[in-house]
Amino acid sequence: MTDVFQQLPEELELATSAHVKYIQSLNTRQDEYDYWLTEHLRLNGVYWGLTALHLLGVPEGLPRSETIDFVLSCQHEDGGFGAAPGHDAHMLSTVSAVQILAMVDAFDELETRGKGKALVGKYIANLQNRQTGTFAGDEWGEEDTRFLYGAFNALSLLGLMDLIDVDKAVDYVAACANFDGGYGVSPGAESHSGQIFTCVASLTIAKRQDLIDKERLGKWLSERQLANGGLNGRPEKKEDVCYSWWVLSSLEMIGKTHWIDRDRLINFILQCQDTEKGGISDRPGDMVDVWHTLFGITGLSLLDYPGLELVDEVYCLPKSTITRIFGP
Repeated sequence: MTDVFQQLPEELELATSAHVKYIQSLNTRQDEYDYWLTEHLRLNGVYWGLTALHLLGVPEGLPRSETIDFVLSCQHEDGGFGAAPGHDAHMLSTVSAVQILAMVDAFDELETRGKGKALVGKYIANLQNRQTGTFAGDEWGEEDTRFLYGAFNALSLLGLMDLIDVDKAVDYVAACANFDGGYGVSPGAESHSGQIFTCVASLTIAKRQDLIDKERLGKWLSERQLANGGLNGRPEKKEDVCYSWWVLSSLEMIGKTHWIDRDRLINFILQCQDTEKGGISDRPGDMVDVWHTLFGITGLSLLDYPGLELVDEVYCLPKSTITRIFGP
């Protein structure tokens, strides 16, 4: 594998310094229309950018104190977090808040300056449908396995899994399994790589991988690789860099990463870079964004690309963060 990396032409090497500068520049573009159009993703964006910086080996790339201040400014009285100050609380932004605080080792700040871990846990737990086991994203009731995974992710990081009915949630995930080995957004829904990640990761956190048909799922996931090396989310769709995370992390969890062509996927991800201005796009030649930048980098980390910190395939956080919280 090392020989393969050494043979890469210069234009297909990871442009680390450019990516760091790109991420650092994102909050300086407040005079641009797109900055305000994406305010509903602000807290998620901080998580995407900060995680990418950690994996690139620049954990101090965003100022720690200002990052913590911003996260806490998004918290509501009920413990949940909105996407930005003044936005309604939502499961997804709450999970991002917990992940950010975990990365910068600031759970103590949540206790002393925020509303505390217990109230965050209560907010998340109150979103569980106690009859079906699944979770809503907010008070308006939309349910999705993304929210179930988010609850498992955040509550396990906070040490508060006892607040929810884990067995009911596991039963719901099992009901989302399909004949092809994959999982959908709800029982009976089409298998999709993103939803497969949420379900496989949830079962992994719950220590219930015994419910996964690993052979069948591994086959479905490995078939997501196209001739150009990229991965798609479901059959007959185009390749997209973000599936370098959703597909590969699931394969890693079930021990079948070797079922895809790693070298061709590395080549595809590197072709999606803007090597001058930084950032990674969904496919070669398109506009970059921080979402695809993170998931391109996480994909390369799972592929053991040199110079990157290791990413945890379950939590999408640096392995070092997970080791600090849960132990080796």
